Amino acid sequence: MLKNREGQNVPSVKFKVQEDNEWEAWSSDKLFAGKKVIVFSLPGAFTPTCSSSHLPRYNELASVFNKEGIDEIYCVSVNDTFVMNAWKEEQDAQNIKFLPDGNGEFSEGMGMLVDKTSIGFGKRSWRYSMVVNDCVIEKMFIELDVPGDPFEVSDADTMLDYVSPNASKPVNVTMLAKPGCPHCNHAKDLLEENGYNYEVIELGKNGLSYSALKAVSGRATTPQVYIDGEHIGGADELEKWLD
Repeated sequence: MLKNREGQNVPSVKFKVQEDNEWEAWSSDKLFAGKKVIVFSLPGAFTPTCSSSHLPRYNELASVFNKEGIDEIYCVSVNDTFVMNAWKEEQDAQNIKFLPDGNGEFSEGMGMLVDKTSIGFGKRSWRYSMVVNDCVIEKMFIELDVPGDPFEVSDADTMLDYVSPNASKPVNVTMLAKPGCPHCNHAKDLLEENGYNYEVIELGKNGLSYSALKAVSGRATTPQVYIDGEHIGGADELEKWLD
């Protein structure tokens, strides 16, 4: 079984990082000292659950965590710095600090280094999250030690419920749009003016056709805005909703 390490110090290691074409060694002692941080660790950059759910939600809720007393959020994976840097850029995860545990030293020190050779991964980190307060592990959420890649308790929402159960979560805003669409730009301006973060799904990219727009929204015009799963409609309807 993977052991809970609450009450213990995080491992003392150095993360080998390249920034601006310069090699740096980030000491875990400095990363964690005098701060209250969240760490979430996962099997690998660019892998499905990590890219679609685990990382994006922590990035999305970063400002909420900050308001609730969390200084920084760290993402750990047994990948090298080049992979982690590319993943950060691909995910536009500017609210997260990426810690490349290329040799698995931190994960091994946490007792979370597991054998994934059966799927060609070699040694990787088990999926977990934790709150670390001035180098001491305050709380850990460890996924069940079962086959596969369980993802039930190390997610950002579970962590937020622990850090601050009454915290207000941002709404999820998604916009179906197309390049050069003035109504789409107007909808974006409206959302930004009202302080909403949003994601844009651009038609014509990643295999998303214009016929898909009608199949999903029932309409053939852009933009089509969804808020917390509710179909709001175009820019005019969004303006009414915001009012």
